[in-house]
Amino acid sequence: MSALAQALVSLGRSVSGADRVVSSSDRTLWPPSIRRLESMGVKVFPDDGSGVDASIQRVIVSTAIESDNPGLANAQKLGIPVVHRAAALAEALSAFKLVAVAGTCGKSTVTAMLAHVLAECGLDPFCVNGAAVVGWNGSVRPGKGPYAVAEVDESDKSLTAFSPYAAIITNASADHYSKEEMDEVFDAFVKEVPGPVIDGRKVSCSADCSLPGEHNRQNAGLALAMAVALGADEQKARAALTDFPGVERRLQRIGRCGEAEVFDDYAHNPEKLHAMLTTLQAQTEKGVAVVWRPHGYGPLRKMLEPLAAMFSETLRPQDRLILLPVYDAGGTADRSVQSDALAARVAGSVFLQTPEEVYRLLMAQAPAFGAIVTAGARDPGLPVLAGRLAGKEMT
Repeated sequence: MSALAQALVSLGRSVSGADRVVSSSDRTLWPPSIRRLESMGVKVFPDDGSGVDASIQRVIVSTAIESDNPGLANAQKLGIPVVHRAAALAEALSAFKLVAVAGTCGKSTVTAMLAHVLAECGLDPFCVNGAAVVGWNGSVRPGKGPYAVAEVDESDKSLTAFSPYAAIITNASADHYSKEEMDEVFDAFVKEVPGPVIDGRKVSCSADCSLPGEHNRQNAGLALAMAVALGADEQKARAALTDFPGVERRLQRIGRCGEAEVFDDYAHNPEKLHAMLTTLQAQTEKGVAVVWRPHGYGPLRKMLEPLAAMFSETLRPQDRLILLPVYDAGGTADRSVQSDALAARVAGSVFLQTPEEVYRLLMAQAPAFGAIVTAGARDPGLPVLAGRLAGKEMT
């Protein structure tokens, strides 16, 4: 939603919004995305309906918004049209030839890589990413070229709101749905695409880039293949990948804690966590300390056994898994499962209640590790913790 807001502002629209965290007077709890939007002139209200009045032309919602949300209730009372975020983004990008990037894992990285390569090759794309990109001051790259590159979401199947000119499917695995169901969704999505389709489920792509890990070589290969299909010079495109600046919270190096390298990552499902962990293990014989916070009760419940199996099979004796409580964003979630259930299934792991406890533990044990990584979606406190461990203030 914050990326959509930034995109609309970049396209000249007047935007305001609401978020639960704004009700807190402690601005350190506000994610960087909100502070960025404020700097662009976006007024952000508490999520109490106060931002929705008769002056608003339409209200844009995500699938996560509950039916009794105060802002949504005000919109319905005032007869203000309510639009899903995917439809709003599709409309906003309708003047461009849209290249949609879908898939279970790697979407944000591939989207940013492709936009970077197209820009370096002179095609000046407009890009809307699901994560902030280093050097972009957010998730959006304004551009005036013929193409727009956008990450589209499979978690609620809203990718079907788009009719792209070209498409990338990074991969498919069980996450929000079974792999079989995801394959059906992706197959239907690309069936009507008139331009190039690069499907990572069916073709093997690999290219050198500035980021570590075999998964990033595969991401780079997908971006390269699409860039060339859209008319980019292949040699220029390959050169551009080697200086790609990276995506925030995608194995982002924060600094050092003693001799240990400190990273922050968005990984939140078994595939992403496995890729993150094995990449760091390949870089150090010493231990890797993984601090992970599940991003929701439902996802933890659904992935509990696959997560336990992955961590148990992948962690070495010198590695350490440190679990924080599920990030609670409020609402009507079923809270009957907690991170301690995962800790009980992974030998040697530890469940701690607060980031402060994690900080004290890792500061005391840092000499045992070659890498420390904070990981998880949603929680703005994770990069803050990584920054503290590295002796930096994260903004």
